[in-house]
Amino acid sequence: MSSTEVKPDAQRRAKPSDELTPETLNKWLYDMMLIREFELRTMAAYQQAKIGGFCHIYIGQEATVVGTFGAVNHDDPIITAYRDHGHALARGMHPNHCMAEMFGKITGCAKGKGGSMHMFDKPNHLYGGHGIVGAQTPVGTGLAFGAKYELEVLGGGTKKVCLAYLGDGALNQGALHEAMNLAGLLSIPVIYIVENNGYSMGTSIQRGTTMAHDLGAKAAAYGIDFLEVDGFDVIDLYDGFKPFADACREKQRPGFVDLKTYRYQGHSMSDPQKYRTKEEVSQFQEKDSIDRLAHLLLNERGTLGEDEYKAMQKEIKEIVKESIKFSESSPDPDVEAELYSDVYANIEPNLSPTRDYNHGAKNDLL
Repeated sequence: MSSTEVKPDAQRRAKPSDELTPETLNKWLYDMMLIREFELRTMAAYQQAKIGGFCHIYIGQEATVVGTFGAVNHDDPIITAYRDHGHALARGMHPNHCMAEMFGKITGCAKGKGGSMHMFDKPNHLYGGHGIVGAQTPVGTGLAFGAKYELEVLGGGTKKVCLAYLGDGALNQGALHEAMNLAGLLSIPVIYIVENNGYSMGTSIQRGTTMAHDLGAKAAAYGIDFLEVDGFDVIDLYDGFKPFADACREKQRPGFVDLKTYRYQGHSMSDPQKYRTKEEVSQFQEKDSIDRLAHLLLNERGTLGEDEYKAMQKEIKEIVKESIKFSESSPDPDVEAELYSDVYANIEPNLSPTRDYNHGAKNDLL
């Protein structure tokens, strides 16, 4: 080899993930496994009639929130739809308060008033799951507008982006298109992330959405930057999304992301899933994002030991089991005290201190 030749390894372009530490990747695996175990316990509790109302399970989509959250700052506002347990846990909500909310207990993140579809955690800048399809997107646009107004008009704060998550069914809602039009016109730093799992309840995206094969056309119509990214590998997702989010933050411009993912369970716990085959589900399960990352860290990189991995699994199981016990032993909301509370906002400063839904909990393992 001459002195002017370059080895193939040296020719590879640097990726954002090259800067990630083994500890960060271990934490990502931990968070994805926590969401998976939490949802398995949620399904069991629902089937035992301990959880009422609608309940939407996030199994299969764990890499979506872990990879995108990892690419932004913790004080960037987050808003999502009703499949929101994964967002709450990945943002830092303690499983006790997430599960207690579904049990309808006063110790839940919304004092038992919201249930499965309405996880709120202001200390972690999570501004809710929302039950009306697409309704969260104008609110996310407003959060981003507020952050930009604070920076450019009031002269405070830092450059932020708001991540507004939606399902592919929300693509057909007028609220989204009005929000995107406003974001494009006013250059609002909101990133609309379509968690494209292929189905709007039981209707495939091809049957219900125009230009389903090219969602970038919808972004182009409003002058919004577009990204299509694979959500089945958390590192690939991060590598694609991180530069995109950084650019939206720097330019204070909106973005639109077609994030390819898949849910292993039905639309909700009451879904008989007659619209897809078991073979289809199995094909996507073979690409499982948790298995991929675990294999990478255990076998390819060797940065996670087998004993550490087993300890991680054991700790997660115990944490989630404790969330069930915590929820079962927590009191119901007092009807007289809570029926009319939280209806109006108290605009006087320092009269309602922010609640700490984490209660100081941390992961000692990581």
